[in-house]
Amino acid sequence: MNSRRDSTDGPEDVDATFAEIVAGLEREGVGRQAYPDEAEPDEGDEAEPARSVRPEGQPAVATADDDPDAYPDSDPDSDDPNDHYVPPEPPPLPALRPGTVAALLLIALGVVVLLFPGLFGLTGVIGTPLALIVMCSGAGWLILRMRNTDPPDSGWDDGAVL
Repeated sequence: MNSRRDSTDGPEDVDATFAEIVAGLEREGVGRQAYPDEAEPDEGDEAEPARSVRPEGQPAVATADDDPDAYPDSDPDSDDPNDHYVPPEPPPLPALRPGTVAALLLIALGVVVLLFPGLFGLTGVIGTPLALIVMCSGAGWLILRMRNTDPPDSGWDDGAVL
């Protein structure tokens, strides 16, 4: 492995090269924000108040405090930026089918046998494997009962269906 300290792959002074590139782009007008509806101020017009400048030299981001009329719905005293959004009510859960209820009961029975094998007159040596078999059977039944059909409101083009 070659671990040279003095690499000849790039310029010696990276900061100076970067400054040259940025200066060339600024001369070409890259990065300027020109809005067609804003006219250049005449010499007799009042000048805009100076805006704060970030360290990179770009103007700071406009906020509601700068121009309250530009953001009519904003409340400068509000801490939550999403306080205006109210999500819709979720659709109701569908009713459980009898097979689903039976599979869930099998899983619950497996948990009870696993935790309290003495309720059924079993020892831990026999109750633990039996409980695991019952729980896996309930989970397998749920998996086998999963629907793989299109939703009733799907059209001819479902898009990507997973």
